[in-house]
Amino acid sequence: MNDLNVKQIELRVANLDCEHDASAIERGLNDFAGINELKVYPKSAKVKLTFDPAITKPEALKGKLDALGFPPQDGLVMPEQPKPWRNPVVLTSVASGILLLVGWLLSLAGVPETVSFVMYILATITGGYYFGREALEELIYEREIGIELLMSIAAVAATVMGQAAEGAMLVFLYSISEAAEGYTEEKTRSAVRALMDLAPKFALVRRDEIEQEIPIEDVVVGDVFILKPGQSVPTDGEIIIGESSVNQAPVTGESVPVEKQTGDPVFAGSINGEGALEVKATKAFADNTISRIIQMVEEAQERKGKSQRFIERFGARYSPIVLLIGILLATIPPLLLGADWTTWLTRATVFIVAAAPCALVISIPITLVASLGTGARQGVLIKGGMYVEELAKIEVVALDKTGTITRGKPQVTDFVPFNEDMKKKQMLSLAAGIEGRSEHPLAQAVVQYAAEQGILPAQIKGFRALSGAGAQATWQDRNVYIGSPALFGEELGIDLDKLTTEIEQLQAEGKTVVVLGDETAVYGLIAIRDNIRENSRQAIQNLHKAGIKKVVMLTGDNVRTAQAIAREVGIDEFFADLKPEDKVIKVRELAASYGHVAMVGDGVNDAPALAEATVGIAMGAAGTDVALETADVALMADDLEKLVYALKLARRNQSVVNQNLGLSAVVIGTLVIGAVVGVFTLPLAVLGHEISEFVVIGSGLRMLRS
Repeated sequence: MNDLNVKQIELRVANLDCEHDASAIERGLNDFAGINELKVYPKSAKVKLTFDPAITKPEALKGKLDALGFPPQDGLVMPEQPKPWRNPVVLTSVASGILLLVGWLLSLAGVPETVSFVMYILATITGGYYFGREALEELIYEREIGIELLMSIAAVAATVMGQAAEGAMLVFLYSISEAAEGYTEEKTRSAVRALMDLAPKFALVRRDEIEQEIPIEDVVVGDVFILKPGQSVPTDGEIIIGESSVNQAPVTGESVPVEKQTGDPVFAGSINGEGALEVKATKAFADNTISRIIQMVEEAQERKGKSQRFIERFGARYSPIVLLIGILLATIPPLLLGADWTTWLTRATVFIVAAAPCALVISIPITLVASLGTGARQGVLIKGGMYVEELAKIEVVALDKTGTITRGKPQVTDFVPFNEDMKKKQMLSLAAGIEGRSEHPLAQAVVQYAAEQGILPAQIKGFRALSGAGAQATWQDRNVYIGSPALFGEELGIDLDKLTTEIEQLQAEGKTVVVLGDETAVYGLIAIRDNIRENSRQAIQNLHKAGIKKVVMLTGDNVRTAQAIAREVGIDEFFADLKPEDKVIKVRELAASYGHVAMVGDGVNDAPALAEATVGIAMGAAGTDVALETADVALMADDLEKLVYALKLARRNQSVVNQNLGLSAVVIGTLVIGAVVGVFTLPLAVLGHEISEFVVIGSGLRMLRS
């Protein structure tokens, strides 16, 4: 079908908390007329639908979702769990507990056992309704034996054996964990909800000279919106009137507000400071920085890491094996060894509960989702669980120089006059006059330097660019030149011996030397350098402290400049004069020598090297679509300390995952052994199982802390 004939909508829906809910939506919409493609995001409570508007309408799709029990939400709102006293899953769990308590009290009061037995049966049916139904649906529709089926079989087996109280207790305790699942999932969504709350719900827009408040979803590219002091920016834009400091921390994680003036960009979700601003929208709300971040975080949370995929595959095979072993445990000793049926049926039931892998299965995803959300809040976007895992293994970091270690914007650092007949201001005026006709970054640095000194460019004539060497112009009826030392020494034949020491010293400091003069004499030297970021040296030290074995710089700049920069910031090794394809080769060589390599660049020019690395990391990706798309990890701010944070976050995540896996394995192993040898009763096995699950959940949620 032609793409022009289809439309797409994204809907946030309530009650979508797990893969089972996602399967229910997929089954419910499977044969719905007009749907071309359906994608469900259970961790984000979102459904994405591609449909044919000639066959169905959005209202019909929303109505169907509502009928399935997943009502769509209005606007940009993350659905919240109902209050516990309005949540049917919680209410059935509470009712199960009350019925269990009543049955137990009646048995203590000497009431006939039939009465208490009925109460236990009612407790089992009430508490097991939701997870029992889920178990049957998984078995019938998905052909899977899950944890819910193991618990259901164990409860039924206990009741059949005359242990109705134990069966009811199992159901009640497990129903508590099922009831808590939605609230746990809601907690992990807190990062996305916080991002949604960054942008205001309305924008003050001027249209046809009339100011009006409109929903931010209605803002279109080209609209002019007004920002008062303290207000949040509704969508990405460019300042057309006003100056102010803007707090970009919610978007980029930068701790210090950034000064903004006419022509500067502002990002959705950042907070205006003390000045009033008029801003022209450059992106609609659906395409702005905040929306892109939210979308990326949600997609990342759905992408599973290798260990998570392994655990899920393991769990899919493990649960049927547990059930099979339980059946064998219940039948073989009595049939072959003449053992007591009741004893071994009881042990088999306890074994099924004890061996259920709840804590094991939940230990990784809940930790990863929390880590991805926390990183996003700090301006670090990691595009999936696998990249969190890979980041934790990084041993070598390769850094691009320009725009990563340095600012990416050349600046004049030194001006050395040599002509006693000319004043310094006159020389700078002349240099700015010539360079003002050039678009070269070095030329622009000279023009900016002169402007900062309050010096106006000189009036020149006959400007001519000299390819690869500099420029020539006519000033006061003489030919003047500005360019490389080679232009003056080789092309013009001027003796530069007296200047050699000065030039070499400046070049040794990583600076590019530009010479100003005429056909007979040198007026002065201008040294220009792409200055190092303030925290580059500290960040590189912190990379070493974080366990990185080697920090390497890859640059297309010359050896002398690369050496000076590397020495100044503490780089272990550098490679200079590299073309983009050379950087790819170097990354490949580093990976062969050291294993896992992270490449950090701007996400555009370094795209091949980023793709070659174990993890590609883009610097300063805020508002840059290409950088966001290219890299595996996007650092929203131009701040290398965010790289250190990302590595520490990944390693902390791995540590928590390992702790959870270890705890789960120990608990399951202990409970299984106790079940087989008959040490643990069914209530004790259930209690140990549920406590371990809650401990693992609490441990994983530690990653929500920054």
